[in-house]
Amino acid sequence: MVIAVRHLGPNWYAAVMGTAAVATAGAALPGPRVPGLRTVCAAVWALSLLLLLALLAARALHWTHHRDQARAHLLDPAVAPFYGCLSMALLAVGGGALTVGRDWIGDDAALALDVVLFTAGTATGLAAAVAVPYLMAVRHRTMAAQATPVWLLPLVAPMVAAAVGPLLVPHLPPGQARATLLLGCVAMFGLSLLATLLMLPLVFARLITGGPLPLALTPSLFLVLGPLGQSTTAVGAFADAAPGALPAPHGEALGVLAVLYGVPVMGFALLWLGLAGAHVVRARRHGMAFAMTWWAFTFPVGTCVTGAAALARHTGLFVYDGLAVGLFGLLVAAWSVAAVHTARGLFSGALLAAPRPAPVVPRPVTVRTTSGAVR
Repeated sequence: MVIAVRHLGPNWYAAVMGTAAVATAGAALPGPRVPGLRTVCAAVWALSLLLLLALLAARALHWTHHRDQARAHLLDPAVAPFYGCLSMALLAVGGGALTVGRDWIGDDAALALDVVLFTAGTATGLAAAVAVPYLMAVRHRTMAAQATPVWLLPLVAPMVAAAVGPLLVPHLPPGQARATLLLGCVAMFGLSLLATLLMLPLVFARLITGGPLPLALTPSLFLVLGPLGQSTTAVGAFADAAPGALPAPHGEALGVLAVLYGVPVMGFALLWLGLAGAHVVRARRHGMAFAMTWWAFTFPVGTCVTGAAALARHTGLFVYDGLAVGLFGLLVAAWSVAAVHTARGLFSGALLAAPRPAPVVPRPVTVRTTSGAVR
């Protein structure tokens, strides 16, 4: 077991995030309730909790017995951004406890679990949002041509905290406590949004000027949907929690923000979904095989489901009901494919094997022929 986790990186938390996203997105769907859907969502959330516990234990073994590899991950610009996934996994499972997990473990246990996971997830998310960009600036050797959507991961973690934090607001005493938590979530929304706006142009410029991403990284284009859908979800959650936490003018302003911000951002998310989908189709035609990057098809799409559901609540438009349902269907399909391939890779050992060394390219040899020509 100790040897098996040597190459277990922080990117594996994406599987926890994607599984929890299916549960919370299904519970958030607007419109008539499908019989049995909530029970299925609760079961999926329970699976995400078990995956989180197993992965936390495996990563603890990794840090205990393979510290050299763990340090190498931190110093690798392709791996270090995935440390943001730890925070988002904790937050996603914690938020799911209050939305659907309480059906199985009870309200008190769900609240206690969410408090613990929200606190830990927020702390690690804020730390990653500072530490990873710092490492990229002073220790990593990166160039603009190397920019990928993976760079967004540590910056999105505080946005996830901002989106799930309002669930705890009604459980606090009225007054200072509720207002502090809600406005703290608004602050995390702002810091994550502005940081994303700084990083996203690098990703888009790399895509336009440098050509398509490598095949294995192409699914990471879906990661851009994460800050878009999660920020739309967050402003909707602010509007839901504001009436019991803030005075009337501020609460009403957050209700307006949920619509005026969410509608255009969701429009851009749909544009990016089409662009990313076209790149994925191209990559599949060129032989893109399964990799753990396929989990990028899950959690970001799940945030768009909850974002569309929030817009459905605050606008009353049926078009957002249909959008949420359609995106949820895409999410379930993506999760099913990623889960099956991941299970198959775990059983075969392929996903936990050491990375294959890059093929050695023969050095060019200059040969002079009898005629004097150089080849």
